[in-house]
Amino acid sequence: IIEGVAQLQGGEVQATDLRAGAAMVLAGLMACDKTHISGCNYIMRGYENIGKDLRELGARVVSV
Repeated sequence: IIEGVAQLQGGEVQATDLRAGAAMVLAGLMACDKTHISGCNYIMRGYENIGKDLRELGARVVSV
């Protein structure tokens, strides 16, 4: 059994590898505020079209 916080807050985070970056994307989608992820090159290299795929599921993902 894992019990976490009731609500996540968005913020500035940095992806240092593929799996951590993917976890940050998922956590950012669940957060109340905006989440800015730097180091997205790991995520983009490991997951082809992740932004497009998430947008098709209804997520608001923007690459800047």
